[in-house]
Amino acid sequence: MGPEIRVCQNCKNQFTIEPEDSAFYKEIDVPPPTFCPDCRLQRKMARRNERTLYKRSCDFCHADIISMYPKGSKFKVYCNACWWSDKWDPFEYGKEYDFSKPFFQQFYELSLAIPRVALYQKNPVNSPYTNHTDHPKDCYLCVDTGFSENVLYSKWVIKCRDVMDCYGAFESELCYELNECDKCSRSKFLFLCSDCIDCAFLYDCRGCQHCFMSANLRNQNCVFMGQQLSREEYEKRITGIKTKDSQSLERLKKQFESEVLAKSIRKYATFNKIVDSTGDYLFECRNVKHGFHVYESENSAYSADAANLKDCYDAYEPAFNCERQYECHAGNRLSYSKFSSISYDNHHLEYCEMCHGSSDLFGCIALRDKHCCIFNKQYAKEEYEALLGKIKKQMGQVSFRDRVGREYKYGEFFPIEHSPFAYNETVAQEYFTLDKSGAAKLGFDWREPEEKNYVATKRAAGVKELNNSLLNEIFACAHGGQCHEQCTEAFRMTWEELELYKRLDVAVPALCPNCRHYARIRQRNPLKLWHRSCMCDKQNHTHKGKCPNEFETSYAPDRPEIVYCEQCYQAEIV
Repeated sequence: MGPEIRVCQNCKNQFTIEPEDSAFYKEIDVPPPTFCPDCRLQRKMARRNERTLYKRSCDFCHADIISMYPKGSKFKVYCNACWWSDKWDPFEYGKEYDFSKPFFQQFYELSLAIPRVALYQKNPVNSPYTNHTDHPKDCYLCVDTGFSENVLYSKWVIKCRDVMDCYGAFESELCYELNECDKCSRSKFLFLCSDCIDCAFLYDCRGCQHCFMSANLRNQNCVFMGQQLSREEYEKRITGIKTKDSQSLERLKKQFESEVLAKSIRKYATFNKIVDSTGDYLFECRNVKHGFHVYESENSAYSADAANLKDCYDAYEPAFNCERQYECHAGNRLSYSKFSSISYDNHHLEYCEMCHGSSDLFGCIALRDKHCCIFNKQYAKEEYEALLGKIKKQMGQVSFRDRVGREYKYGEFFPIEHSPFAYNETVAQEYFTLDKSGAAKLGFDWREPEEKNYVATKRAAGVKELNNSLLNEIFACAHGGQCHEQCTEAFRMTWEELELYKRLDVAVPALCPNCRHYARIRQRNPLKLWHRSCMCDKQNHTHKGKCPNEFETSYAPDRPEIVYCEQCYQAEIV
């Protein structure tokens, strides 16, 4: 059987279902998807709010809390202590399945009734403004952060201390503006670097010390703008670099983009120890197809921000021993499960949300340590299996159509219009950006930002020195709200933030935290692949004339970067 070409019912573009995909769908007993891989990922991302936080009260204990859900939300919201307690019973909301109504409509009605947890946090210490975090200490406005201390305005930070404005930082200390870096210290403005100390404005450098405004370095010391210097000459040159002055810092950032990032040699993908795999940021993977930021996984496809996958398709944000997942969001330690969201330590779940330590659940929400339940109602095993078969058959006959006519039967993830969040509150807005009218045309909810009525008292360009008086200022964001980046238009500075600016010797940023986050996303490649050829035409490599190698890459053909295959990259860089 050959490839099957289909048309996505969402974006109307063609996509291919390969024979190995068809075999997987048949093996786990699901129909082939009607959405393309991009639209499937967008749909799962639209169910994840990481960074849009609100002040409100707990609907159970009435304490003041920070939450993903605003005051006046249509959902009932409990603080973490109340939600995880035994003071309420999710079974109280159980109901019989109604065979006259579409499943997705009934599940949404159930979701409106059951309390939701305010934030996803595990063992936080003095870190109320964090979400999707594990053991954060003294952290502020961080997401996807674990086992870290004094981290501010960052995402994907693991085992770090005293870092700020980072996206992808691992085992690093006293750093600023890292993007996909590990084991770095006393450094700033590094992209795709590792084991670098006392460095600034580097791309794709490893094992470097005292290096500045350079790219593709390996185990170098005292390199200034690509030029090797003595330690004395380097110290003299670096002393003249002004990063405490806002205007000078902006010029350096533009220079880094135009002279270093634009002209550096790029390997077509970032990976290590992979076999028969395609995607970007793949580490210790075997037979992983169309994966992005996937670690220690095998025999999986169309997955992103994932670790420890085995035989999984369309998994977004899962980790820790995941097996036989399909179309799941944040399914940690989840096996033999489909179409579920933020459910941990389970197996054999379908269409569930916020369920933990359970098995054989269908259409359930917020259950813990339960088995053989449908719509939060307990059944005997034989009764459960018989009813489950009838429901799946009914889902194929009584479909749900959303606001713009997309059809949902058994085999589709939850509709975006049933997300507990507005589209612009979610991760989907970061990678599949829409404006309000564009979201409305697609039938997605939109939430207007809260009126804060900030009156800016200062711009970053007006800061001459870092002192405690800045804590009383309200800084204007240079974007002024004229962007699609959740701009807050103005922002304040915390004491911890000011102390890090002093220690790192950097100026107050010109943009608000949200706009800075989007700027880091723009440095990263999209979660898409294009078929391209190596751009190398150097005669001293293993080929004559232009390199004939072809590959799948996340660098679009119209981008200006110099993109090499692995062999040419290794010959030139290492």
